[in-house]
Amino acid sequence: MPKQKTHKATKKRFRLTAKGKVKHRGAGTSHLAARMEHKRKRNLRGTRVLAKPQVQAITRALAGNSY
Repeated sequence: MPKQKTHKATKKRFRLTAKGKVKHRGAGTSHLAARMEHKRKRNLRGTRVLAKPQVQAITRALAGNSY
């Protein structure tokens, strides 16, 4: 049986916590922020925790290789 490979794009975007939650950066933070309200830009800083329905798929794609 071949080994499960890590999905590299997923590894760049997500990180697993010690308890198995998935952290990621919020969408809409790269560019075109001048038109946003300051409150929205402030709330997009930092990381978010992924919702439960996607956690299993991301964990499988990482194949145990989170940073």
